[in-house]
Amino acid sequence: MLDPARARDIRLFGFDVDGVLTDNGLYVAVEAGARVETKRYDARDGVAFDFLRRAGIDVAWISGRTSPATAERARELNVTEVIQDAGRGFKLPAVQDLLRRKGLTWRELAFIGDDLADIPVLRRAGLPIAVANAVPEVKAHVAWTSGLAGGHGAVREVVEAFLRARGEWDALVRTYLDERGDQDV
Repeated sequence: MLDPARARDIRLFGFDVDGVLTDNGLYVAVEAGARVETKRYDARDGVAFDFLRRAGIDVAWISGRTSPATAERARELNVTEVIQDAGRGFKLPAVQDLLRRKGLTWRELAFIGDDLADIPVLRRAGLPIAVANAVPEVKAHVAWTSGLAGGHGAVREVVEAFLRARGEWDALVRTYLDERGDQDV
């Protein structure tokens, strides 16, 4: 269970992409002479980002790779903070810049990761989280680990646990259902 006190301090939720939002698979092909990359995302995770925004939590995706597939999925989910890099080990300075730009401290950041490149951020985050299939070195630095693997509903599970710890999940579900015409009679 996530610590409610730590969850209440969070103002920004950061997500690694490959291995957290995706199943870590990269599908690469060449079509008409152009490289095409696709990734598998779990559709259940999508509503989690909407719920975070409704709860007043900013969302950022931080990836060590540049991928049009990541940018497109972020656009679909209205995630505006997407930081991608071609693998120069940039996550720590990128997150430091993001926090500075938003006027936040490390204590106000939740971050979910799965691999070694995420450790510098996880060590500093106020609420560090790993997906079930994270490497042991990552799990050694987190406050909580999901029961589901990255790309298989882990983001939805983590966000639900986070919002439950804050006491906000049930009201968000009611609002979500009400907006879809499922008002209580």
